[in-house]
Amino acid sequence: MEKKSKLYLLLVFVLIGFFLVVGCTPDTAAPVDPGTDEPAAPAVTRINMGSGWVTGAYYPLAGGMSRIIHNNSDSISLTVESSGASAVNSRMIGSGDLDMAIVQNDVAYYAYNGEGAFDNPITNIRGMFILYPEPVQLIAAAGSGIESPADLAGKRVALGPLGSGAEVNALQVLEAAGLSEDDLAMAERLEAQEAADYIKDGRLDAAFYTVAVGASVIADLAVMTDIYLVNIEGDIADTLISTYPFYANLTKEEGAYTGVETAQTVSILSMVICREDLSEDLVYEFTKTIFENLDDVQRAHSAGKFVTLESALDWMGIPLHPGAEKYFKEVGLM
Repeated sequence: MEKKSKLYLLLVFVLIGFFLVVGCTPDTAAPVDPGTDEPAAPAVTRINMGSGWVTGAYYPLAGGMSRIIHNNSDSISLTVESSGASAVNSRMIGSGDLDMAIVQNDVAYYAYNGEGAFDNPITNIRGMFILYPEPVQLIAAAGSGIESPADLAGKRVALGPLGSGAEVNALQVLEAAGLSEDDLAMAERLEAQEAADYIKDGRLDAAFYTVAVGASVIADLAVMTDIYLVNIEGDIADTLISTYPFYANLTKEEGAYTGVETAQTVSILSMVICREDLSEDLVYEFTKTIFENLDDVQRAHSAGKFVTLESALDWMGIPLHPGAEKYFKEVGLM
């Protein structure tokens, strides 16, 4: 009886040891879909993208990219976040709170090099691709007497949201016109819709917007209020272009806003950036998927018609992510 008991205990210990070994062995096989012998769908990498004002172009274009990824990629899921736009997005890339973002190319350059509003370089920013031109649009209320940025002295002006690319551009335009913020009767940092409401209510004389032509916030204001576009040209434009290499001359299209005549101004470019530590495969697939579905990008917002493969690397200004570089080499752009 004692011998049988010992054999029984030995068998128990052997079985326990077997299950411990099996239980601790890593499962390297592909996951299998229950009920079938087929491998399960690949894991989905969830990423987020900072955009901008809901009333601007960044948000709907980012939404368009999210839909493209949803419809054409099994391995990436993109969530779009409304944000304070370029400068805020750059800082959130730096902190790791965003994976991708839409920003102005000038702000991306300042962020990467620690210039302008950025005290310290944000060195983990990488470029993915250029989107479209963003003109600096100076909107003035009828009867304000503003014919040039130099006429903003003594006026009530919205310079854009605090920390935005529009604010950076507004201050640069003032400087090129020989003015500073102190020369204004009132300088407001307002979101896009707030600035439009202030003009409509007579609380502002003018507002700066760095946004795609046809932006809904300006289009809606033009329908409700008598406004006009102030030319940014001549010596002021020449000074901006010679001082800051991101600017170029641009004539806004006729009929962009109801009842508002076309104007000459300067423009920068919008672009998509990402964190340096995103994998090469992820950024490659994202970039490839977007450029293989440009028709959907162009339907997302009127500015989308300017997004082309040919202009995807125009004035990048910061290092390109290896995943994007792989795609653009593949299609012969590099």
